[in-house]
This record gives sequence, structure tokens and C-alpha cells, in this order.
Amino acid sequence: MTIRGLLEKNVAERPERNALTWCDNKTWMHRSWREYLARVRDVAEGYGTRFELKPREENVAIILGNSPTWLEVYLAQSGAGVSVVPLDPKLHDAEVEYILADSEAVVVTTDVHHLKMMMNIAPRLPKLRGIVCVDGVINEGQSIGRAKVVGFERLRVSGGGAWYDANVAKEDDVASIIYTSGTTGKPKGAMLTHSNFVTDIDGAFKTFDADIDENDSFLTVLPLFHAFSFTVNFCGPLYVGGESLFVESLRTVGRDIQLLKPSVLASVPLLCEKLYDKIQDGIQSSKVARALLAIGLRGPVMHMVLQKLGGRLRYMITGGAPCPKHVLECFRKLHVNFVEGYGLTECAPVVSVTSSKCTKIGTIGSPCAGVEVRLADKNESGVGELQVKGPNVMKGYFHNEKATKEAFDGEWLATGDLASIDEDGLITIRGRKKALIVNREGKNIYPEEVENVIGKDSAIQDVVVVGYTVGGDPGEKVGAIVYPNEDWFKEQNGGKLPDWAEVEKAAVKHAQERSAELADYKRVRKVVVWKEPLERTSIGKVRRVAYKGKLDE
Repeated sequence: MTIRGLLEKNVAERPERNALTWCDNKTWMHRSWREYLARVRDVAEGYGTRFELKPREENVAIILGNSPTWLEVYLAQSGAGVSVVPLDPKLHDAEVEYILADSEAVVVTTDVHHLKMMMNIAPRLPKLRGIVCVDGVINEGQSIGRAKVVGFERLRVSGGGAWYDANVAKEDDVASIIYTSGTTGKPKGAMLTHSNFVTDIDGAFKTFDADIDENDSFLTVLPLFHAFSFTVNFCGPLYVGGESLFVESLRTVGRDIQLLKPSVLASVPLLCEKLYDKIQDGIQSSKVARALLAIGLRGPVMHMVLQKLGGRLRYMITGGAPCPKHVLECFRKLHVNFVEGYGLTECAPVVSVTSSKCTKIGTIGSPCAGVEVRLADKNESGVGELQVKGPNVMKGYFHNEKATKEAFDGEWLATGDLASIDEDGLITIRGRKKALIVNREGKNIYPEEVENVIGKDSAIQDVVVVGYTVGGDPGEKVGAIVYPNEDWFKEQNGGKLPDWAEVEKAAVKHAQERSAELADYKRVRKVVVWKEPLERTSIGKVRRVAYKGKLDE
């Protein structure tokens, strides 16, 4: 089965059911499965004939925010066997130029907001021959470098489909080339096939024992260029025949959840925490809720909270980082199946998930159906590098045999993550192989473990733990960079933020006291207080690499 095949299956089985819902100029719009495929065919005709795309030989790119157009453009090209390179719209010019050059993209689909960027970089991209703009007023037919600029609506060929019918993607065709964040050097393009994605969503749903079907709706908040959102929010509805819901913007997520009433929400822990905070604020500001809790009636309050989340939410699927225990417990009290997953881009991306019945908090569950894992070079504590083998593993990195060879240990993909596996087969991530701190006694310290302890403190909003060195001394010491929780400090000080020197001193004390809960060799020896939130990736992970070396003396 291919991603295209999933779309066509839904059209055959439920042509008039709603497939897409989104907001256009303050009006909520809907599109059926039959209309969805018709649009894809029209769009494919335009790309195929206007740019003479060569399936299995050429690559194209998308630089867009989430929308039905993103899905249509992707399916129109990947469904015909053309590999698509999804890019983060927030990347800077140099980053976009590198990826477009490395992937040899011949057509880029973007918006008017990014045309200025394209005018800057396109003249240096000799293989680029087309720029499709999905919105705004453009100079139709102008050239930027060797690339012709075409408006999306002009590109679509109403009633088309001949090119799409003549070029059908196969399971082993590369559907996406997704570039990794490049924290260890230049970004690399992971080549992921149609089969990688379809088998991955199939294995993930089977493993966490989901009863998700055509009656479910998925709220798309996370960016589709990222493999996690792509697989769950794009492939998930296609796989079960469910509906894709798009929030109007990140600022309207709370309102849109109430309005759209999703049953499935894929998120990162940061979003889960924000929803949790809104729930707590709502309870505190409601006299009725406080009164009910005071007399022990929790049920009605939980019902009220669930209604604020639309009333239909059944599954929260999260990944990217560990979710705080109190957040997870909150949603489980709401009878929402809270599923945590682990993965990486190179695995399309899900490797393991917890089942909705898993009670062991802190694990990342068991491998998805069809996926094998092993631990390489285990130490005396049973911790080793997690390695993966299965139908979800990438073909390799685009035009980078050296990096591909380095990524594999024989048939096994080396994740670079350290893990342990318990007697029930549940995996626990212990840290990053390269993030590992080794002190002068040779003891291993996993930064994530220290971060989880310090991060529980109400005075700390953000923390990243890094190893640092002093002069020429051998080994590393444990250091932490923290960003204080200003709201907490205001609450403690009658609504006013204390002087920064006082905040800084208190934040250091709180971090050190928390770290004292750990073994002596794991405790932080230096704490630096940041005046601004820590830098994060597109899915909410703190960019540890950005702070490496900041504490060295």
C-alpha cells in the first residue's frame, strides 16, 4: 500500500464523507474524500505537464504552513512517484538554500511570504526550474534565476488527471526526503518510502491497541513537515478514513478544540503542558468547580474540563520528549487515552509506543508491530545504544553513502539513544549517546535524568543540563542552564516580579536543591540563569547543542 493508495481506498469506500475541515478567511470549510482526490488529480496535472516532472528521477520541495493545500501538493507529486522534500517555513535563507541544493529540488511550492527568500537564493540553484506560489499577488510568469514563478490556481488543471493516472507511485518509491535538524553537522536527507510510512502508522496503531476508525477526527496542530506530525496527522486519517481538522492558527488552538471537537490530538509535551495549565487556570477561576472539588465531587469537574476540550477527545498521542507525570495523570483522569511514543526521522518516525493501558510511567512502551529493537554495547546497568530494524527504517541518506554507512550497524539502524529494556519488554530512554556526560571517575551521567528532576520545580520553567570542563582537568562536571518561571515568582511576590538578582539567586538555589535528590556524582556543580526562554526545535525540544560549551571555564 502507498500513501496514494490510502487516499484512493477512502474515495472508494466513503466518497461523500468529510475528509478535511479548515478555516479560510474566518469561514470554516469542508471537503469530501471525492473532492479531495479530484483536487489532487487537478494539481498533479499542472505540476506534471507545466514542469515535465520525471517520477523516480527528480525531487520537489514544499515550504508551507499547515493547510489542505499542503496535503494536495504533497499527494499530487509523491502519489505520482516524485519525491517530496518538506521544509520548515521558519528556516533561514542559508538553511533553505543548502537543503534545496543538496536535494536537487527542481520545483518549490511556497507562499508569497517566502518569495523574497526565493529571489535571494534561486539564482544560485541551477536545477530549480519552477516556483509555485499558493497565495498573494504575484508577477505571473516572471523568472527568478532559471525558475518560472507560477500561481497555484493557474497551475491547477480542472478535470485533469491523465498525468496522475499515467504515473503511479510504488511501495518502494521514496515518498519524502526529510532533512534532519543537523545538530551534529550539515542536515542529511532521510529517504523514506511509501511503505515506510504506511507500515509505521499500521504498526503504531496496532501496538497501542487503538480503536480509531472513520468516525474519529484528528486535530492538526504540529507542523506537517515534521515526520511525527506527517505520520500521525496526515497518514493517520488516511489509514483509518478519519477526518483531518486544521486549527486556524497556534493562537486559536484552545478555541478551535472546543469548536472542532477532535477525538485524536497529536502533540508534543510542551503543548500538553500548556493545555494542562489552561485546565488548572479554568478550575481555579470557576467558583462552581472549586466548590465541587471542596466537597469531593471530582467527576462533574472532570466532565466540565472535557467539554472545554470539545467533549470528544479520546486519544492524546505525544512524542519528541518525555511528558511530565502530572500532565499525563491529569489527562488519564479525564479518561483520555494518553499514548507516548518514541521515534526518529529515519524510522518514519515511530519506533515504539505505550499502549493506552500501560501503567508504567516513564517508559516509551514496546516496539511497534513489525519493528525489532536491540541494545548494543550494554553496560553493567543494562544500558546500551538502542538499535532498530524493520519496514519503517529509511532507505538511507540522499546522495550521502558515507553518512548512511555510519548510521547503520550491519542491518540495524543505530539511533544514538541510550536505553534499557525491562522484563515486560518496555523501553526506557536513558540519554543521548553524544549528550552523555562522563566525569573524571568515569561515571556516566544522563543529562535527561537530571533535567527531569530539576524541571519538576515550580520555580524553573526551562532547563538544559550539559557537561562542562574546567581548565585542563580531565572529565566533565555537571552544569545546568535554567530559565526561571516568572509567573511563579510573581505569585510569590504579590503579583510583582522581584529584582532580577533576587530571581537569579533563588533559581540557582532551587535547581541545586532539586539536584540534591540525585546521587552525589549526578548533582549540578554550576547553575547559570538565562534571562530568556531556552532555544527549542520545531517540535519543542530544547536545542542542547546550542548550549554545549557555554559553561566551560
